[in-house]
Amino acid sequence: MVANRVARGLGFLWLATGAFACAGPADEPGAPVGVAAVVDNGLAANGLAANGLAANGLAANGLAANGLAANGLAANGLTAGGFLGNGSTVLTDPMAQQFLKYVVSCALNDQQSLTFTVGKTTYTFPGGLGLAPQWGSPHGSCDGSCQRWVSACVLARVDAAGVHREISVRGPSLALLPTWSELFQYTQREATYFGNLFIPGQPRYVCLSPGQTSDQRACGDSLSDCPMTVLGSCAKDCAFQGLFGDFDFCSDSGRFGTGQTYAESVTVYLPK
Repeated sequence: MVANRVARGLGFLWLATGAFACAGPADEPGAPVGVAAVVDNGLAANGLAANGLAANGLAANGLAANGLAANGLAANGLTAGGFLGNGSTVLTDPMAQQFLKYVVSCALNDQQSLTFTVGKTTYTFPGGLGLAPQWGSPHGSCDGSCQRWVSACVLARVDAAGVHREISVRGPSLALLPTWSELFQYTQREATYFGNLFIPGQPRYVCLSPGQTSDQRACGDSLSDCPMTVLGSCAKDCAFQGLFGDFDFCSDSGRFGTGQTYAESVTVYLPK
């Protein structure tokens, strides 16, 4: 059984060239994180990300409801979607800006960025790992799998207290391959995140690492106040573990094999 799971993990890992992941800072500019990128502390890593997205930034931004995924993650796409159009106030909302900054850092690569102007203020949000770089093209769009990858990334970076800290994000994607240094320094597995922030209802899920009974970073002191639906142990909710301890193919029901299965999930590891 273990050999089969490892074989499945290897096969999926190396064939997942169409799957994506994410990383990057939130409320303040920082170095984009990607393949061979270096974060502020000098640690080269593929999957290190800065979290700190406030939970109320998930739903109170108005971007998803206005069709962000369908209109292109570029300045002209935002204009076409009405976000920057006449009388639009969506992107004057700090929560919308925070949400969009995380989306950009998850979706675009470290050679891309999004620049737009609201009123007399110009904003530039840098890309990160490049989950969906095609979304940043003039007529780009984000299909269902793209939406779920970006969502998993954004959800993994929610912080109940809005605190900025580095986390290791891992999943069945070449973009999330950790370095050896990352594997040795980030050893405390926390939880796995998945969902879709771009469809009605914004399904948002988290399952806990086996043995864990809380997720204080993302949910706060009580799981009952978590901005995501808590599904219990990932050992029951997901099909198998990847090579780097990430839980893959997780269900929205709490038990794998029932409900809807998400192939796009992000597992967070914390430092020792």
